[in-house]
Order: sequence, then C-alpha cells, then structure tokens
Amino acid sequence: IVKDILGKKLYYVHYIDFNKRLDEWVTPDRLDIKKLQFPKKEAKTPMKDGLPGSRPSSPERDVTASATSRGKTLPTPVQMIPAHSFLPINLHRHSHVLMFHIILADSTLLSQDSQDSSDGIPSAPRMTGSLVSDRSHDDIVTRMKNIDCIELGRHRLKPWYFSPYPQELTSLLILYLCEFCLKYLKSLKCLQRHLTKCNLRHPPGNEIYRKGTISFFEIDGRKNKAYSQNLCLLAKCFLDHKTLYYDTDPFLFYVMTEYDSKGFHIVGYFSKEKESTEDYNVACILTLPPYQRRGYGKLLIEFSYELSKVEGKTGTPEKPLSDLGLLSYRSYWSQTILEILMDLKSENGERPQITINEISEITSVKKEDVISTLQYLNLINYYKGQYILTLSEDIVEGHERAMQKRHLRIDPKCLHFTPKDWSKRGKW
Repeated sequence: IVKDILGKKLYYVHYIDFNKRLDEWVTPDRLDIKKLQFPKKEAKTPMKDGLPGSRPSSPERDVTASATSRGKTLPTPVQMIPAHSFLPINLHRHSHVLMFHIILADSTLLSQDSQDSSDGIPSAPRMTGSLVSDRSHDDIVTRMKNIDCIELGRHRLKPWYFSPYPQELTSLLILYLCEFCLKYLKSLKCLQRHLTKCNLRHPPGNEIYRKGTISFFEIDGRKNKAYSQNLCLLAKCFLDHKTLYYDTDPFLFYVMTEYDSKGFHIVGYFSKEKESTEDYNVACILTLPPYQRRGYGKLLIEFSYELSKVEGKTGTPEKPLSDLGLLSYRSYWSQTILEILMDLKSENGERPQITINEISEITSVKKEDVISTLQYLNLINYYKGQYILTLSEDIVEGHERAMQKRHLRIDPKCLHFTPKDWSKRGKW
C-alpha cells in the first residue's frame, strides 16, 4: 500500500508474526527494492459448503475466523473446572511449602473437557454496543492504521491501529484532540480557537471517586453521546480486537483522570453495559500509552470490581481480551487471590478453610476466573487421593515483591457510588 503526503511517497509495512501495532508507514529509503516481490493476482477461492471462500489474510485472522466459523473458541493451555464445583480449601503449613488442601465434591468433574468455555470466552462475540467483537468489517482498510499522530494535551500519541475518524483527517501529520471533551480538530489554530469556547476542565458526568490526584467520573452514554463517541474513536486507535459502533446509549463509561492546576487529564477508562445478561462488569478497558506500565491498568481493573462489590455481584470482563488486557487481568486476579490465601489464619489450632465460592464473594471475581487463575498459576495438584492447592515459597516471595511495587490502590471509603436498577427504567 502506498500513499502520498506532501509529495512524499510512503509505504505501509506489516511485520509477519508481529502484532499490528508495530505496523508503520516508511519512506522508500528504508526499503530494499531489489528484493521486492509484487503480489500475483489471486485466483478466486473455491466454494466451500455452498459459500464463496474469503480472501487471503493474516495467519492471526485465519485462526480466529476458522475457530469462529466452527462456533468454538480457541483452546487454551488450562483446563477449566466447572464453576458449580465448590472447593473447600484447608491450609496446611510445611517448612518449605504451604499446602492448601482442596476436596472436590465430585473429582470426576476434573476429567471433563470443558471446551465450551475456554478461560470464560463465549462461543460467539456480542454484536451490539459501542465497541464490539466483530471481525466482519476486517478488510484491507481497517487492517491499516490510518492516523499518524494524535496530540492530546501535553502528550503526542502514535496510534497502534485503525480508527474510523473522518477520511479528510487521515492525511494530516497530526490530529489534534481537546483533552477535556475529546473533540477532534484538524489544526493547532482550530484547537486554540476551540479551547477559548470549551468550558470543560474534566470529563462530563459525575465524579464518584477521588483520592489524592486520582478521580473517576461516571458518564452515561445516552446523556453524553458526543463525548462517549469521541472516547470510543480515541480508544479504537489502541484496541484492535473491537469494531466501533456509534450506539453508546446502553453503556456507562468510567474515566480515570489525574488532576493538576490545569484540570482533570484523562489517563484511561473502561465501559460497562447498563444491563448485562453475561455478568460482564467491563466491556472495553484501556490505559492510554503515556500512562502504561505505571500501575494504572490494575487500578482500573480494581475499580471495576469495587463497583461490582457495591452492586453485590460477581463480574468478569467481556471476552476476548487483547493480549495486553489478558496480561493485566491475569496479574490482577493472581495477586488478589494470593492475597486472600496468604491472609488465611487458623482458628482453634485447626487448618483454615475457604471455598472457591467464598473467594468469589470476597473479591467479586467470577468463579470461572478464580479457577482458571489457580490453574494458570499451576497450583492445583493431585495428592494422596485428593486435589490440593500448593503454594511454594517462590510463589509467596514473588507475590510479596509484586505487592511492594503496587503503590496505587483503590480506597473503598473514597467511593461514592449508588448502583441504579436499569431494568426498571423504560428508557436508558
């Protein structure tokens, strides 16, 4: 793919077997033209089951498409234990290994192959909402990043993926965004003119949490439609596994900000369905690149579960998660569950006991996610006729080191949130 900007030719490059966020437009001097192979005209793909085959695409898309077409999700290395099995856990301390004894109600459940729910991933993606898992629009246009640079406040961001900003803005060297209302503008002069009229110094909506310089704002996708749509456009630049739609009415958006003398600056956000039949407590979640690897991602995740605790529900993020999203969630789940297990204390000289159900109730993490995390950490073992959960010194020490680095935490006392019953409302 070639494009012309200010009389200069740029070539679009995708690196095979690497994530699309590493794609880039390059100048001719970075290409070895001698080794260039021009694509041959593809023959039409044969009919399959009475339907024409799709055009060639990346290996990643082929795998996803083939799995979806069979109505199954991709297998994961861990085998799920059915959520309805309640596992009483007894704590038994040894000098070198901490052992949590798990007694299953029916040990034959472990041998069942639960492929229908791999890591809690539903077999079919949801097809409604502001950002949904829908690859039907995955064509040559949406597979190329179209915005070169975004200026948001004091930061300049290099987008990772395609986002459907208006076509006339894609040829700009820099796309300017108002960091408070997220309106997009084509030049610095337009932005300066806009800032004289824009009265916002924080996201619209209600501030429901503040501690130090960190605040969270709850934004109704129906009442603040323009802001919500602009937020989705910005988020799409960094989320590849979602497709953008403009129906934001059924969603709430929770925007995390950092405060200084100039106002409340957006750090990240997550969206959430007002009514979820699947127990989702997060639809999309994103920490903006300038704030990544600083603990803000876990803070967003922790906040989503604090809301679930207030609502008296267990929750899970909508699947599929992005590669970075899955890493963040697995890390959060691991730290949260290990924190509970290590805080167990014996009473009357007996071994402490806890069940999977109790862990889920304490943390608001869905049972499937608790079990998959235990298996991901490789803690479940079979020992002397029963299933036990072993916590080695390495895991304990690794957890303590990780918790020492985790300075940002949600303080439930600073949360001022009253859940609404959206099912009783005729209109959102």
